[in-house]
Amino acid sequence: MLNERSYTTIKSPVISEKSAIQKSNGNTYVFKVDGDATKKQITSSIEDIFGVKVKSVRVLNTKFKNKRNRFGKYKTSTYKKAYVSLEDGKEINLENPFK
Repeated sequence: MLNERSYTTIKSPVISEKSAIQKSNGNTYVFKVDGDATKKQITSSIEDIFGVKVKSVRVLNTKFKNKRNRFGKYKTSTYKKAYVSLEDGKEINLENPFK
């Protein structure tokens, strides 16, 4: 059953070179998730929204990075990232996920 919590737990997919390698090698997708989301909430949200079976979830909190530009120094924002591994033969189409 879809509820508001399912949609607010998952914020966005992480599109990077490392996440593309994870997707092709291990059938693992990377998502930015809510800061107080647990592994069980992430699992149920992915299964409800995309209709796939989740094998495992690994979660990490990113740390800020010190950056510098011509206006001065600043820190990047922190967020929570989830590596979601799917069952064999399952896949998520990130271009059109509800198809």
